[in-house]
Amino acid sequence: MQVVSCQCNVTWENKTENFLRVAQLVADLNPQPGALVVLPEMFATGFSLNVDIVAEGEAGPTETFLSELARRHRAFVVGGLVRRASDARVFNESVAFHPEGQLLCRYQKMHPFTPGGEANHVSPGVEPVSFSLGDWRVAPFICYDLRFPERFRAIAAAAQPELYIVIACWPEARIHHWVRLLQARAIENQAYVVGVNRFGCDPRQYHPGRSIVVDFHGNILSDAGTKETATVTFLELAALRDYRRDLPFLDDLIRPCASAPKAR
Repeated sequence: MQVVSCQCNVTWENKTENFLRVAQLVADLNPQPGALVVLPEMFATGFSLNVDIVAEGEAGPTETFLSELARRHRAFVVGGLVRRASDARVFNESVAFHPEGQLLCRYQKMHPFTPGGEANHVSPGVEPVSFSLGDWRVAPFICYDLRFPERFRAIAAAAQPELYIVIACWPEARIHHWVRLLQARAIENQAYVVGVNRFGCDPRQYHPGRSIVVDFHGNILSDAGTKETATVTFLELAALRDYRRDLPFLDDLIRPCASAPKAR
């Protein structure tokens, strides 16, 4: 599978300008039909907590843009947005679209970034999800979720995804954590991990990029570095399945423990 990681700069709270930037980045790479195109968390607005401006209803302008991008390039597209649900709750979401433009998956960030005040504005999602992308089983996560391996293990036990996608607005101060945590999630879940971070400044933070694709051994297959760019990486499903067959660690994840530790 061809994976296109779009490490875009983001103009603060300006959806129109960001749509144009992303459309050009993807067009310049001209992904092959059936490719997977991944955009960062809140790529259309930046990590703004001004939900009155950035939040939109279902099938709003960001979802419409992503659907059209998928149809234009005959590609699967994953990107982040903020949505206001019918009950008025606001969620930070990762959404996936089919090459024909229909919505495939909607994941709601389970861990709003409490240290940055996100939890005061955004409701947490309830559970991890997965979806089919051709022969692949894929699980999406968002930024701060990466620090909670139990969420990844829960979907690993339920569906054994071959690919995890983590979209983010991850700041420079802890970028070394970003890289190492993505590698850890790949190794422990015997899966590929695609981590796509934004590049550039917002009013509070600098985001250096470092979007990477990691294989099931923890090896970095591609690294977008510290500039606005889009990278292409090819993933081999057969190699992963051979590895899992030879070393079926995930079978022990779903097998009940012989005895549970007692509380003291």
